[in-house]
Amino acid sequence: MCRHLARLGPPMALGEVLVAPPHALFRQSWAPRRQRNGTVNADGFGVGWYADGDPLPARYRRARPIWGDLGFADLARVVRSGALLAAVRDATEPGADGEAAAAPFADGPWLFSHNGSVGGWPGSLAPLAASLPAEELLALPARNDSALVWALLLHRLRAGDELGDALGDTVLDVAAAAPASRLNLLLTDGERIAATAWGDTLWYLTDPGGHWTVVASEPYDDDARWREVPDRTLLVATRDDVLLSPLKEPPE
Repeated sequence: MCRHLARLGPPMALGEVLVAPPHALFRQSWAPRRQRNGTVNADGFGVGWYADGDPLPARYRRARPIWGDLGFADLARVVRSGALLAAVRDATEPGADGEAAAAPFADGPWLFSHNGSVGGWPGSLAPLAASLPAEELLALPARNDSALVWALLLHRLRAGDELGDALGDTVLDVAAAAPASRLNLLLTDGERIAATAWGDTLWYLTDPGGHWTVVASEPYDDDARWREVPDRTLLVATRDDVLLSPLKEPPE
């Protein structure tokens, strides 16, 4: 369910990353090569990017398939950025909340995407939802599982947790409450990327010169330098470094 990608590096047109490669995210919306659940990601899409000198990202999201949005073609051709996060969506419950349910979710400097689903939704996460302040629950951007996972993660980020710690702890909490979940999460603040492999594929590609890093659900080309992230792993990356750490399974 869903495919997503984040990149840090020298500014490039969005289309050079999301459209031009032979197996780009654009193509993954109808022909993913390594997706384990679902076959078509046509329930919406979104891209968030950072402009030089502005820590707050811009977003473009739609409830339609990425290939059916002519406005995105122009946007991807002319907008350039050195940091972006994008996703194409295969909804757990199609139709709910329209583009508000499409990643990336955003708050302050952060962009977030969830590839997967929460087992036993919504009842399984009721105890975790109850632990959040009422104002945070009322501010949920959508009524789907990804939006609640985002709220749980955002609560940690606002409390000052580092990207990797916040992401890893959120995955472990959700997995303990809903063991059947698939929780490939992707987060960036424009300077770092944090991601988890938990139930679906995750890959990364780095420039040998240390100038850029791409983290994606699957490779967008056949470059032999792509590396797969093992399942149950936390990835934290900058433009010139990638660190992988195992995630401990929650107790049964």
